[in-house]
Amino acid sequence: MTNSSPHHIAIPGAGLLGRLLAWQLLQSGCKVTLFEAGSFTPNQPQTDRAAAFTAAGMIAPLSEAVVSDEGVYRMGQFALTQWPQWLATLNAPASLFFQRGSLVIAHPQDLSELEQFERELKFVIPQCKSYHRLNQQQIQELEPDLNPNFAQGLFLAEEGHINNRELLTAIGHEIIALGVNLREFTKVNVAAHKIITENSEENFDLVIDCRGFGAKSQDTKLRGVRGETLHVETKEIQLSRPVRLMHPRYQLYIVPKPNHRFMIGATQIESEDRSPITLQSSLELSSALYTLSPAFAEARIIEMDTNLRPAYMDNLPRVKIQNGLITANGLFRHGYLLAPAVVENILAHILKKPELVFTELLN
Repeated sequence: MTNSSPHHIAIPGAGLLGRLLAWQLLQSGCKVTLFEAGSFTPNQPQTDRAAAFTAAGMIAPLSEAVVSDEGVYRMGQFALTQWPQWLATLNAPASLFFQRGSLVIAHPQDLSELEQFERELKFVIPQCKSYHRLNQQQIQELEPDLNPNFAQGLFLAEEGHINNRELLTAIGHEIIALGVNLREFTKVNVAAHKIITENSEENFDLVIDCRGFGAKSQDTKLRGVRGETLHVETKEIQLSRPVRLMHPRYQLYIVPKPNHRFMIGATQIESEDRSPITLQSSLELSSALYTLSPAFAEARIIEMDTNLRPAYMDNLPRVKIQNGLITANGLFRHGYLLAPAVVENILAHILKKPELVFTELLN
């Protein structure tokens, strides 16, 4: 930390961005106060839980470029190199990051969806050579437990995934050990150099607003995009990597998690409703999961969850830097893919390091 760097920093929002920034700033010698509207260690689905707990943890620059732009792809490539570097310094009990690629498949009647996905991928990232077509045998070689009826697919070799809940827990333990001043169950508003709670105002050298959808009351351009997820547990099937299933109505994804768990999601609903998962969504997720492998029929449903992804109208992130206040928001469904670029750009500004070249982030 340089002499001109802020010493006492407030970070409202203890989701992914807030924890990463607190972790890095504490290691740099800053004093950090972390505010969280709910619990810092949520164990059950709840309406005020950060979207990072509900997320699948996919780091999929090619898949996300199809629905965004080349800038997201470049930031995703950065994430694939940055996550291993960060995690190598984290006192975590087991591997959290995996780069085994991802698999994109479709039922025979939906092959046009797979072909459209590949066309869009070539259009957005024409120079990319890290994916290739698979036939039925190659799909089975990659994932033997999948339904053998899938005759065509795409293998996106560079993509990865992260065990997100275990990661958030590990970073939480680390920042507590580093001496963070943690303020749970404290909703706040922000201003330059200032945190405003229900009963008081507190001054800081710098405020970094990482509240996600919690910033909606002060950021009218922010919107919430509802997502619904299903967690199942079974020892009857193994997957080594995320699998995406193309479909005319939805794109289901399934991500392997520790202890024989699988996280399934698909829905992207333009709604700020945080009520429990709908019957229609649970039926669609369950039936699509069964078509991936009949072995899922005996899987136990251990959790259903919903949350709101914070997004702007273009679904791209924003970092706004002012005197005494930095806001970082709008990571949409790309949280674990975009967070490294967002965090490193903010750290470069605060700690007077060479700036990274991700101009897409600047508002």
